[in-house]
Amino acid sequence: MSNPLGPLYSIEFVVCVLCAVAWYKAADVEDVSPWLWVGMSVGVYALTWLWLGRGLLGILLAQVGLLVAVGAARAWLSHRRGGG
Repeated sequence: MSNPLGPLYSIEFVVCVLCAVAWYKAADVEDVSPWLWVGMSVGVYALTWLWLGRGLLGILLAQVGLLVAVGAARAWLSHRRGGG
């Protein structure tokens, strides 16, 4: 039997939704625009799974990479502003 929902009925899509929710909550805690962070998360997901064809491990590693990049950018901006 064929999957009528295509990629929407997969563990990778569930992981995408969970990551997007986590990024939304993290942005809310950091008091920044949550939709920007959710958009970056979904963009990284789309790049790694849909365009590059990577599986679950690739998606998770890309999300970790995004976390490192956001953390580094925030640290750099904080240092630049003199926030220590």
